[in-house]
Amino acid sequence: MCKSSRLVNRTKEDHDRPGPRSSRDDRGVRSSVDSNEIAKNGLRLPAVSISLGALSIASFWVIGLGFVLAVAAAVCGAVATSRSAVADDEAPSLRALLGVVAGAAGITVSAIALFPMLAQL
Repeated sequence: MCKSSRLVNRTKEDHDRPGPRSSRDDRGVRSSVDSNEIAKNGLRLPAVSISLGALSIASFWVIGLGFVLAVAAAVCGAVATSRSAVADDEAPSLRALLGVVAGAAGITVSAIALFPMLAQL
């Protein structure tokens, strides 16, 4: 649909609305600095932490990879816990804590698997 046909298809209510108009209003596009969008972006970190922790536990047998993923999971969980958007909401706060626990478990499992391999060298 071209811009001119959108302008023609406006309803009477659109014409009665005060203030400047833009073609973005017709499509329902919001500003990129929407507060809900910022809150949703801040709530992704706990999920990333859980995912990294699960991957670290699953890949403990790959030398060093499980350990690196576990440390990243613990750091992401700790950073997520310190954010106000996560701290104010119970579910993301628990997910961030679960990410830290999964990271700690990944570090433990990777260390247990890594020490005998280092003894062989």
